[in-house]
Amino acid sequence: MKVLVHIMLKEGVLDPQGKAVEHALRGLGFAEASSVRLGRLVEMDVAGDTATARERVDSMCRQLLANPVIERYQIEVG
Repeated sequence: MKVLVHIMLKEGVLDPQGKAVEHALRGLGFAEASSVRLGRLVEMDVAGDTATARERVDSMCRQLLANPVIERYQIEVG
């Protein structure tokens, strides 16, 4: 089963990479870009039914893929 995990910094956590991209976009003439924040996308195949896959991936996120202190994640199973 294909699973996507979107990982983003929590609101209020400084995102220096996002700020750098925002600055670069403005330098290229894209002044309408603001509040840029970057994240990660993890794509994987997971064996099992939907509920089991979601549970296992949630465990993966809590133990390795995301830092729950500063990041939030969203799991898409399908």
